[in-house]
Amino acid sequence: MSASSEYRERRALIGHGAVVWTRTAGTGPQRVLPDGCTDLIWSGAGPGPDGELLVAGPDTRAHLAPGPPGTRAVGLRFAPGTGPAVLGVPAHELRDLRVPLAALWPGAEVRRLAERIAAGPTAAGRLLEEAAFSRLRTAKPPDPVLAAIVAGVSHGTGVAGIAAAVGLGERQLHRRSLAAFGYGPKTLGRVLRLNRALDLARTGLPFAEVAATAGYADQAHLARDVRALTGVPLGRLLQGSGG
Repeated sequence: MSASSEYRERRALIGHGAVVWTRTAGTGPQRVLPDGCTDLIWSGAGPGPDGELLVAGPDTRAHLAPGPPGTRAVGLRFAPGTGPAVLGVPAHELRDLRVPLAALWPGAEVRRLAERIAAGPTAAGRLLEEAAFSRLRTAKPPDPVLAAIVAGVSHGTGVAGIAAAVGLGERQLHRRSLAAFGYGPKTLGRVLRLNRALDLARTGLPFAEVAATAGYADQAHLARDVRALTGVPLGRLLQGSGG
């Protein structure tokens, strides 16, 4: 993110690990980092008078979000694995994409939601939550293996070990992971490890300790992974650089 942008977030009232966030664009593009999540977003920079509703799929690398300074966006970020139940499509179909919500939901429903948000943009987060909650009420229960997959990759367990723990073959595990998270367990683990490392680094912990605590082989491994996934060195990320 650029240094002059403003960003806030809160826990979503719908639960399920979701977060409501608000971002006001600063100068330059906003660097959005991969986090294993899917977002439902209203952007005031949309082409119409009511803004634009879109879905940001799970990223495998940093995404630079353009927008004139002062542009406001509000999003509902779903925890890894929970987005497909709301959006109605497997996560891998949205990987590294930004898709108009009208491509996934009925156009009339999307137009009504956009009109309501445009009429009261300060309530955008609540309106996005309401729309998601109405979908969750009729959605199938979450895949019971998802929590075990997240826990396994977060602890550095190998694919074979996770598959054995949940009673699946490795190919079955990969397919279920693609549908839920947008990518296989190895990539999911790499993305979640990156976010753990960034959280630790933001506390001021030395990079060598960040690497050891987050599960990297060494500081050089941390540096390579951060640059590969975000496009910039760790030090630059911590300075809030947007590009």
